[in-house]
Amino acid sequence: MPALPSSVPRLSLHLAVLLTLSACAVAQEPTPTPPTPPTPPTPVAPAAPAPAPAAGPATPAQQAAILAAAVAAAGAPKPFAEVSRGAAHIPGFLGLYQKDEKVWLELRPEHFDRPMFMSLNMPSGIGERGIYGSQMGESHVVYFHRIGNLVQLIAKNTDYAARGGTPQALTVAQAYSDSLLANAPVASAAHPQSHAVLIEANALLFGDIAGYATRLEYAYRIPFVPDARNSSFVAIRADAAITGLSVNAHYAVPKLPVLPLGPAALTMPGAPTTLPDPRSMFLGFYYSFMPLPAEPMHPRPADDRIGHFVSTSYDFSDDVKPTLATHVVDRWRLEKREPALALSEPKQPIVYWLDKNIPEKYRAAVRDGVLAWNAAFERIGFKNAIEVRQQGEQDRFDTMDARHASIRWYVGSDVGFAIGPHQVDPRSGEILDADIAMSDVFARRVRRMVAEDGPALSAAPPGGRREAQCAYLQESEQELGFAMGLLEARGEMAMDGPQAEAVAQAYVRSVIMHEVGHTLGLRHNFRSSTIYSMQQLQDPAFTKVHGLSGSVMDYTPFNLALKGEQQGEYVSSALGPYDYWAIEYAYKPIEPAQEKDELARIAGRSNEPQLAYGTDQESGGYNSDPDVNVFDLGSDPLAYYQKRLSMSRELWDRVQARQPKPGESYAALRRSFDFGFAQFSRTMPVVVKYVGGVTYLRDHAGTGRATFTPVPLPRQRAALAMLTNSLFKADSFKFAPALVSRLGADQFEGRGRPDVSVGARVLTLQKAVLDQLLSDQVAARLLDSQEKLADAAQGLSLGELYASVQAAVWSELKEGKEISTMRRNLQREHLKRLTAILLRPSLETPADARSLQRENAIELQRELRAALARAGSRETRAHLSESIETLGQALKAAMLRAGA
Repeated sequence: MPALPSSVPRLSLHLAVLLTLSACAVAQEPTPTPPTPPTPPTPVAPAAPAPAPAAGPATPAQQAAILAAAVAAAGAPKPFAEVSRGAAHIPGFLGLYQKDEKVWLELRPEHFDRPMFMSLNMPSGIGERGIYGSQMGESHVVYFHRIGNLVQLIAKNTDYAARGGTPQALTVAQAYSDSLLANAPVASAAHPQSHAVLIEANALLFGDIAGYATRLEYAYRIPFVPDARNSSFVAIRADAAITGLSVNAHYAVPKLPVLPLGPAALTMPGAPTTLPDPRSMFLGFYYSFMPLPAEPMHPRPADDRIGHFVSTSYDFSDDVKPTLATHVVDRWRLEKREPALALSEPKQPIVYWLDKNIPEKYRAAVRDGVLAWNAAFERIGFKNAIEVRQQGEQDRFDTMDARHASIRWYVGSDVGFAIGPHQVDPRSGEILDADIAMSDVFARRVRRMVAEDGPALSAAPPGGRREAQCAYLQESEQELGFAMGLLEARGEMAMDGPQAEAVAQAYVRSVIMHEVGHTLGLRHNFRSSTIYSMQQLQDPAFTKVHGLSGSVMDYTPFNLALKGEQQGEYVSSALGPYDYWAIEYAYKPIEPAQEKDELARIAGRSNEPQLAYGTDQESGGYNSDPDVNVFDLGSDPLAYYQKRLSMSRELWDRVQARQPKPGESYAALRRSFDFGFAQFSRTMPVVVKYVGGVTYLRDHAGTGRATFTPVPLPRQRAALAMLTNSLFKADSFKFAPALVSRLGADQFEGRGRPDVSVGARVLTLQKAVLDQLLSDQVAARLLDSQEKLADAAQGLSLGELYASVQAAVWSELKEGKEISTMRRNLQREHLKRLTAILLRPSLETPADARSLQRENAIELQRELRAALARAGSRETRAHLSESIETLGQALKAAMLRAGA
């Protein structure tokens, strides 16, 4: 090496050497280096003095000295023995070393660039706004990749693939990227024997792999960030099968934002309310690393006629198939120990561990709810397919790891749901782990909601889907509150009595059955509640055998009888016929040669009435099916909803007649009053689905049934009449002033206005129904339904809908009656929507909708003028006069076309 001028700084000398060495390495073995996110600076050891430059070419000894100095200056990893000296060693799949607050992962050569399974679960949270403990998180197929002295943890993109070794495989690799989750510097040189290196787990796992900075900002609109300096490991575990690390992660913000002055502050979510200091919180994350199954499970093709969770991948190997997508059923690996026997125990049962945090008095109910599914597996030849084990004090494992399917309890200030997620091997759909989280609301509130608690105000977990969450949330709390309030008002159940205790146990068991179904791979089935008649549901002997619905994967309400009717089981106690069918398709042992034909035979039963299926996408949205609903029962959903509305009025009547005892709080009356309105708010939007509704079936060819069938005209008219009679009649909501003036709230809650405005509550319901009935979506549904009918006259016309609503809302005009405050408010809301479609139709507004509403506006204007001539009170005259003027201006004004 030629001598360098003495004026060149030593650092430049080191850099020159490193650049030379790097150039040589690249020339020998080119390694493309993808861009990586910036990493925290690694402390660099002080530069060692460089040898003095020689007058001539450097000798080999001098070159070695220069190289050693350059490596030391660049912060080369220390020897393995030096880094690990004094650290406790835990051998395992990924070995661990721990010394004080530092933890290192031991990565051997075979761990690099080798796919493995990583799960990230959340043992602890802050108890509000979706940040709860005992929740299963995400999982990835990951691999460790080394670039120089940096190790990357990369999530492998498993969704897109092509047959290995083909040009298509290269194309797919170029098209779809993996994702970097975290990185950490190499902390040690390679071990002399194992060639393993150490990387600092603190640096790798104290970042925001889980993405909770975004979740927190979504929940609070406050930019909390992870604070690695104040994060720590709670526990670390390792054996040959799994390595687990439990992190206590600190998230913080330097200062809370100041809420804006004025109305804008009312829309801000505000800071966390459950923390001693809302600027700081600790969140628990449990990381599990384990090898993927050496032999992927044989995948089972999914069928859209049955509701299973599926793993979907896109195969570009062949360009002649109509679709790239492959859907396989998510299921546990379940194999007979003795295949020749008709009934055999499995080689490995599906084991659910009951966590130590489950209250002891509910453990039997939880166990029974899990084991109820064995009946479905016995029918396909498995004995004791599912086992339940109780975690004891002597069991040192954490049920949040990826090796123990579990059931855990959790609490929160705004929480009321259960959830049953699972994690799979994406190569085959094999379920590797499942963790059911059960909120205490299902047990505690069954007995105590009416006596002590009010409806909780909850925020949906950010980014969540109902199917994934299986969240009853506030809906379920309202359902429980309504049922218990009515039973208590009737004198049929004391909240602190043995009957309430039995109902609580039964409800816990029923919810666990539902959530276990999810962890077995079953989706919701919201059509299954329609297969039994109301008479069958009131017969306990029938429901103990057949269940309350075709599937426990439905959301079923409390099975309440009208006063004087026989009372059946309150909650479901048995699997339904659909559950047996879905388990058979996913888990029945089938020889590969017969699989295609046998699966087709099983799925071909989909047109049997008792196997009716409809899931989340049919229960809501534009193409919702009126027979696919949550919290309904019986073969006639309209009749069920009418029954529930009758019960709401019964509850109100009993509340008005009730005389509280001296010293008793009025809060109980307030809650019962609220629960009655909650039933209306749940029922009315579902009834609207029948107006222009279409039944959607998942049949394949050969059943003789159409995929889309408009709801028969008499049913649509019945639904419309239920809406107008329940909400739009002048005398729909009348309460004694003596009751309304005593509906005091719980003074310790301190939420919302203290008194009750009946008019405001009624108007909220009415506005929601008007928005639906007069929406562009309903108009389009009605017009599109005519395309599916041989006789268009057999469908409800858009003109009939608009005329019926207008006649119900403005009924006083023809009757010549005074118009009350509540009715005037309703009429103004109708007028707003009528003028809006005349002045500002959206791009989606059908042309027929606007022309029909213009004609209705002209007719309404004539009726208003006639009514004004005989109006009595000053308020009514002013209201009619203003309405006439509003319509006149709207009819004369130029239309503002959306997008023009």
